[in-house]
Amino acid sequence: MKVFGKNVFNELRDNIGSIKKVYLAKNFTDKDIIKFIQDNKISYSVMDPKKMDGMVEGRHQGIIVVIDEYEYSDYHNMFNDNIVVMLDHLEDPHNFGAIIRTCEAAGIKSIIIPKDRSVSVTGTVMKTSAGALEHVNIAMVNNLVNVIDDFKDNGFFVYAADMDGTNYKKVSYSDKVLLIIGSEGNGIGRLVKKNCDEILAIPQYGHVNSLNASVAAAILIYGIVNK
Repeated sequence: MKVFGKNVFNELRDNIGSIKKVYLAKNFTDKDIIKFIQDNKISYSVMDPKKMDGMVEGRHQGIIVVIDEYEYSDYHNMFNDNIVVMLDHLEDPHNFGAIIRTCEAAGIKSIIIPKDRSVSVTGTVMKTSAGALEHVNIAMVNNLVNVIDDFKDNGFFVYAADMDGTNYKKVSYSDKVLLIIGSEGNGIGRLVKKNCDEILAIPQYGHVNSLNASVAAAILIYGIVNK
């Protein structure tokens, strides 16, 4: 997998074994990163920055790193957590990265995504997360409804974000929470919503009738964490 950006590389310093190769732009001037690469005998090549533009989608800042493919976690290992976030077919990698960053900042260590019709862990996600991905576990599952049932069996109360729910500020949250955030276009799926215990809504007072998924996630996450 190709990841990119100075912050991403710096987060990988403690996991040198995962780095397969580094591509540096001819005009790359970060002497600290160059010295680290050379001192640790990491394989690297110097390239024309314009050629590097076609290697990844996003601003690479003159450094692209080839690493092992991301290793997803087993969601069964998340049953001991107090709060777990599930993303119902989120599609935008920037939203995904922002949600990972919010979760890490709020002390949430576990996120679940579906295997099909959903964003996965990519270089763009890693860069947007600003290093938070290194500290959060991501599980990829085949069926969200089955996983929801497993969490219920392990003492979790399941909440989902939707416009027709209860004001999130007026809800008394369970000690163990599975919070579901819907996709950018379709929100929460019908079957997923049907299997939730409570629907949460964020009051809105302007003319816009919906919030960006990562913004909504941040508001609800901190609402639950600070309950």
